[in-house]
Amino acid sequence: MKNRILLVAILLASVVPALAADKEEKVEDRINQSATVFKEILGMPDGIPKDLLNKSYCVAIFPSVKKAAFIVGGSYGRGLITCRKGHNFRGSWSAPSMFALEAGSVGFQIGGQETDFVLLIMNDAGANSVMSSKVKLGGDASVAAGPVGRDAAAATDIVMKAEILSYSRAQGLFAGVSLEGSTLRSDDGANKTLYGKELSAKEIVREGKVPPPADAQKLLALLRKASPVHVGK
Repeated sequence: MKNRILLVAILLASVVPALAADKEEKVEDRINQSATVFKEILGMPDGIPKDLLNKSYCVAIFPSVKKAAFIVGGSYGRGLITCRKGHNFRGSWSAPSMFALEAGSVGFQIGGQETDFVLLIMNDAGANSVMSSKVKLGGDASVAAGPVGRDAAAATDIVMKAEILSYSRAQGLFAGVSLEGSTLRSDDGANKTLYGKELSAKEIVREGKVPPPADAQKLLALLRKASPVHVGK
């Protein structure tokens, strides 16, 4: 019994500093890290298929998501989301809204390995679900592991009909990954820090109530170059 209590104490001691450091992360750093991750993934030969990116309504990026510890029962990461503006998502990419990703053990490795995640929101229903206060993937919105590279042409109907396609990159390997059971929610505190007032995700990315901050220009430029216009299905 004493050994078990000692093990729990050691595990918690390893988790608390990581969570404290995560809280101290600057929002601007998160935006810059998201831009770097997206640029690197775009440069991979078997990265996100261009036709799927062109069909996407929104893109969510979560850089360096860490496995807290198996005693905690999951992982927690912070990132952002940007959507195409305008009627029927036909406009340019929006200012980013800060988001949090909370996941169970599926798709994650035990230990300190960091994983980058990119989610493509593929239709209006998926976008509307994500704009709610909290959405459970696989429940409130359908999600599937996204196809990569040439595999996109062979994607099943289940994948192509999913509201959200999810990808991961860890140790240089990029692949589709199932995030079913994970949750997405707006990081309201980070949005207030970034924009200086309380705003919902919908107000930021759909209603355009704030202009993109300077730190988001690099990411938005990458998105505009990679996918300047939405291509309907």
